[in-house]
Amino acid sequence: MFYTKYFRGIVFLSVFSLSACMQNFNTSSLMKNNQINVDKNTNGVVALKEVFDSSVEKIPTLTAVGYAVVSSQPGRTQAQKRLMAIRSARMSAMRELAEQIHGIQVDSNTTVIDLMVQNDTFRAIVKGVIRGAKTVRINPTGKDTYETVLEIDRDMMVALLKSARNS
Repeated sequence: MFYTKYFRGIVFLSVFSLSACMQNFNTSSLMKNNQINVDKNTNGVVALKEVFDSSVEKIPTLTAVGYAVVSSQPGRTQAQKRLMAIRSARMSAMRELAEQIHGIQVDSNTTVIDLMVQNDTFRAIVKGVIRGAKTVRINPTGKDTYETVLEIDRDMMVALLKSARNS
């Protein structure tokens, strides 16, 4: 009987001290996580300010890659389909450049009925003007796919940033 009470007391003290330690651990980790979230949000604003205030030395050359499949293109001949695939891959790379420069707007909608997702839709919109994009290379990347690589150099980025600051 003495051992049972003694054992219960040890178990109670162990659980109590362990829960107190866990509470302190959870509180300190939550504080760290909140600090990290604040820092991430602040870094995004700081990064955007740095881009707009940047000098020419800090502005990178932007590169974008686009892909297209030949067999899915419209055209009467294989040569027409190949040219359309190259054009499509170029437009895909242009869209990627616009995403890098101007950003992307994402809209979404989720319908839930009886605690079950019935419909989930996403829509991405990219708007922007791309000037001075140079074609670096156009390569076939297989039997049926083309890759196009575009880039915008520092001088054009300076002009685009000046235009963005004025608007």
